[in-house]
Amino acid sequence: MKILVIGSGGREHTMCWKLSQSARLEKLYAIPGNAGMSKIAECVSLDYESGFSHVAEFVRKEGIDFTIVGPEVPLVSGIVDYFEKRGLAIFGPSKRAACLEGSKVFAKRFLKKYGIPTPDFGVFSDSDKAIEYIEKKEKPVVVKADGLAAGKGSLVTSSKEEAVDAVKLIMEKRAFGDSGKRVVIEDRLWGKEISFFVITDGESVKPLVSSQDHKAIYDGDAGPNTGGMGAYSPAPIHPSLYKKIMGRIVFPTLRGMKKEERIYRGVLYIGLMIEEGEPEVLEFNVRFGDPETQVTFPRLKSDLLEVLLAVREGTLNQINLEWYPQAAVCVVLASGGYPDKYETGKEIKGLDNLARVKGIFPFYAGVRKEGERLLTDGGRVLGMTTTGKDLRRAIRSAYQAVEKIHFEGVYYRRDIGFKGLRP
Repeated sequence: MKILVIGSGGREHTMCWKLSQSARLEKLYAIPGNAGMSKIAECVSLDYESGFSHVAEFVRKEGIDFTIVGPEVPLVSGIVDYFEKRGLAIFGPSKRAACLEGSKVFAKRFLKKYGIPTPDFGVFSDSDKAIEYIEKKEKPVVVKADGLAAGKGSLVTSSKEEAVDAVKLIMEKRAFGDSGKRVVIEDRLWGKEISFFVITDGESVKPLVSSQDHKAIYDGDAGPNTGGMGAYSPAPIHPSLYKKIMGRIVFPTLRGMKKEERIYRGVLYIGLMIEEGEPEVLEFNVRFGDPETQVTFPRLKSDLLEVLLAVREGTLNQINLEWYPQAAVCVVLASGGYPDKYETGKEIKGLDNLARVKGIFPFYAGVRKEGERLLTDGGRVLGMTTTGKDLRRAIRSAYQAVEKIHFEGVYYRRDIGFKGLRP
């Protein structure tokens, strides 16, 4: 089969790496891809965000059998609907289903309507009313831009002053553009955060192995949120908690979407906070996580292409997901200054030292090739992923690998995975 992956980050590089192992793969394409993906896929520079016609035309011309969408923007914009109307096979949820990520307001109202546990909240399109709401709150809050904000639109605050500043930043200064026309203000929870992924064809549901992202820029989860500074898998989930997540959250969500005539097909990422053993939904994402994918797919024993095709064909009930038992850790190497202003074009050195080392996977994110040199080309540059017999060994291997990579201004957290070592 000829397969196309849409996207250019570490998640998509990981997808291409895993898909390249499928016995059914004839040729792999990527739009637009990156320097890492170009080693295993033909990368084609096409704009997929402003319109889908050129991508669909390319798929037809090359006889591509199946398209897999990595990032959220094309999904929320309706690329799946566009392709399906033209008889082109594609993996991902429809536009109506993707609004679970596309609008925080829709997601929160949906959760409330179907009695799915989530923090109390208010919705505001007027900054003065939002500030009035904050002034009346006794607990700290989280202020969220309604629309997409590259994982940075949720501002966790510790005081009323911080919360008011967050409202002004989103609604008045428009730090996230039109995504900040409305905000959700929800009660802040304390506990353990878990990324919980399921894959579904609209009828059958299969959970993926557990993982945990580290969103904050600094060690100890301090500082502003980023797109993700690292992840580890597995994240400890007691069987009783797993039962609660599936019974109280996953199944009611999918049933509710079906009732709303928004049947969900694809992968659903549920960001959870576990407080005193009880799960509550913080957010939905409608695609594989980044960097959670980087620690999930190295553990996947099954053929990824077969799994995704089963979702498309409605035969997921016939698939038995198999996993390797080892742990995986991903440490993100970022450009200095990220998630705010940062410079690109810095030469990356040391990757040759890791070539063909078993258990080390340097997944490229913001990397471009210029001649024989690899240069930084984004905020998150590399996702250094390693596997190990247990989490402690995987963490040690990851940081040993990270120390071999150098570029000007490189920054990374030094505590990725440590949460998983706590009792």
